[in-house]
Amino acid sequence: MEEAEEFMKYRSPLVSRYASKEMAYNFSDRKKFTTWRKLWIYLAKAEKALGLPITDAQILEMESHELDIDFAMAAEEERKLRHDVMAHVHTFAHCCPAAAPIIHLGATSCYVGDNTDLIMLRDGFDILLPKLARVIDRLANFAEKYADLPTLGFTHYQPAQLTTVGKRACLWLQDLAMDMRNLQRPRDDLRFRGVKGTTGTQASFLQLFQGDHDKVEDLDRMVTEMAGFKKAYLVTGQTYSRKVDVDCLSSLASLGATVHKVCTDIRLLANLKEIEEPFEKDQIGSSAMPYKRNPMRAERCCSLARHLVALLADPLQTASVQWLERTLDDSANRRISLPESFLTADIILSTLQNITEGLVVYPKVIERHIRHELPFMATENIIMAMVKAGGNRQDCHEKIRVLSQEAAAVVKQEGGDNDLLARVQRDPYFAPVLGQLDTILDPKTFIGRAPQQVTRFLSEEVRPMLEPYRAKMDVKIELEL
Repeated sequence: MEEAEEFMKYRSPLVSRYASKEMAYNFSDRKKFTTWRKLWIYLAKAEKALGLPITDAQILEMESHELDIDFAMAAEEERKLRHDVMAHVHTFAHCCPAAAPIIHLGATSCYVGDNTDLIMLRDGFDILLPKLARVIDRLANFAEKYADLPTLGFTHYQPAQLTTVGKRACLWLQDLAMDMRNLQRPRDDLRFRGVKGTTGTQASFLQLFQGDHDKVEDLDRMVTEMAGFKKAYLVTGQTYSRKVDVDCLSSLASLGATVHKVCTDIRLLANLKEIEEPFEKDQIGSSAMPYKRNPMRAERCCSLARHLVALLADPLQTASVQWLERTLDDSANRRISLPESFLTADIILSTLQNITEGLVVYPKVIERHIRHELPFMATENIIMAMVKAGGNRQDCHEKIRVLSQEAAAVVKQEGGDNDLLARVQRDPYFAPVLGQLDTILDPKTFIGRAPQQVTRFLSEEVRPMLEPYRAKMDVKIELEL
């Protein structure tokens, strides 16, 4: 019966279909409300240590019931009280009758609400950063492996000068490395809201400690340290500044933009049959066309990345419309936008790791595409060789121009192969350089310093940033869907 009821209501696919267990738990009710209870215990311990009449027995009673939350009772209390924090205060007090008088002493709802959000944001970043490091590691290995494999470059999605498969991957890596720094900074900048009271003035705690400012500051510091933060915000309204949410979600939206670009490139290359994402033995690409190998993982990343980018509008607007010390129109929006941003980022990183661990390269297809375009790209080199052999640059340019137009007509109008090289070989004018054509047309002479750039970039910028995550590098991703 319970299973049938589960499928009778909407379930977010972010959790039911895609997200990792650790990120889904990070924003779960279980974590949220057990964290509330931890914060009430921290507050009681600090208040006791600073001289308030709280007993060891009361704290032990709270600690013994930290995890056994009666969610049904809490839901019933909230239906009566229309207040989620007080509902959980009453539920906690029900199983801690001795401690009931001192639970939430001096605090406001944002003591548990905002501080818990900050803990979840911090822990969310700590889940994402190793995942991003693994994506960078896999892609760095890929770039190193194919550092000197020539491939057509594209500008305007038209064939351009050659690059290498590894150098193109470094363009992706450069953006991902920026994202690594962008995620690390707001994570390190996060502070605790701490113990601030209803409008941020700490008035209630100053009253509890009979005007002792030092004890109020000690209380704030002690609770902050118990929660695992080094610093608390020195000033807040009722809430911590909602610009903090903007800061955090901006970095995730920027990551979404990167992933969308990377996966779009992979989809374009899959169309050319140069590179493919992993494709399982029994995977079906199309229900109607059995031969298809669709880039569904990259498409999923693009789809979710758009959602991640779009979510940034929520904290931007929320921060802009907070009145004075606080308005409650932030609450419902943040319940959706904060978890969904981290869940979505988690999903696209897991999927991208799976893609980068199994990227398939088809060198022969790449070589065929180069052969198709290289004669046009080599015309300048042929002109230079003819000049060195004593020819006139303008005469040679005109000869090459005419032959190139003829070859282009064969390709575009007749659907034939590029026969420019054969035309050059048949023309007696180019006899002085015929022996050099193989060298002139070697693709590796067209890739410039791409291999050297890959080597230096990986060694100087990419590998060093991965060192803090070495212990977490061996985790592999198996996608269930």
